[in-house]
Amino acid sequence: MKTATTQLAAHIAGETTTLATCWKVTRKDGTVFGFTDFDQNLTVDGVVYEARTGYTRSAIHAISDLSVDNLDIDSALDSEALTAGDLRSGVWDNAEVLVFLVNWAAVVQGKIILKRGTIGQVTLKDAAFTAEMRGLTQALSQQIGELYTPDCRADLGDARCKIDLSALTVSSTATATTDRYGFTDAARTEADAYWKGGLLTWTSGENKGRKMEIRAFASGVFTFFLPMPSDIAVGDGYSVQPGCDKAFSTCCSKFSNAANFRGEPHVPGTDSVLSYPDGK
Repeated sequence: MKTATTQLAAHIAGETTTLATCWKVTRKDGTVFGFTDFDQNLTVDGVVYEARTGYTRSAIHAISDLSVDNLDIDSALDSEALTAGDLRSGVWDNAEVLVFLVNWAAVVQGKIILKRGTIGQVTLKDAAFTAEMRGLTQALSQQIGELYTPDCRADLGDARCKIDLSALTVSSTATATTDRYGFTDAARTEADAYWKGGLLTWTSGENKGRKMEIRAFASGVFTFFLPMPSDIAVGDGYSVQPGCDKAFSTCCSKFSNAANFRGEPHVPGTDSVLSYPDGK
């Protein structure tokens, strides 16, 4: 059930209305942005909601069975606050979103909250993007607690793993580039796959501050899972930390950290549970 002030409810009940939809987006870094489908900027509760052009959204609806209710937002990259590089690098991922209606002719009448949620998958195409807004019930679909697994449930370098990542992190520069999916560093002589699954952070260049996971490494060539937002240039600095496939053999041979392995590699699997005597 939606609630509204007496003045706003009376306005909606009238013959004509002057309503606008506003979106308040709070990123994970705490930065707040406001957008509206009205043709002029609006200020509501001290937040400036920037007028958007070429903006459409799917219908807003609520589901009573606690399943995840989503909607999509289609718009053009016509705001300095929204850049393709930020969208590709995940700056807006999981940002909190509040959607509400106001009377643009009298914003003091209050607002009607239509939906709350978080930004999920973002798809870019040319100068436009589509962002998925996930409802609050999305949090209920996440796994809570842990299960017995043959693989390690700790993350490399966290409090349970206890590996000192700073001692394993290497800083260097790119010596050759091909595209945004990777580059070559001739100084890297580690074994093939050593950096696979690791995290690379750019320390200079157009991608400075951006991070990307490594899909493959061989003979000094790094390949990313996703392209970097900006071009990679020779001489761009980076720091990289190794990855871990969470296997017990890797924990032993690569990190000598078997004492802190957070998995059960010797627990029988499904094949053992379903096995039966064959009578021979």
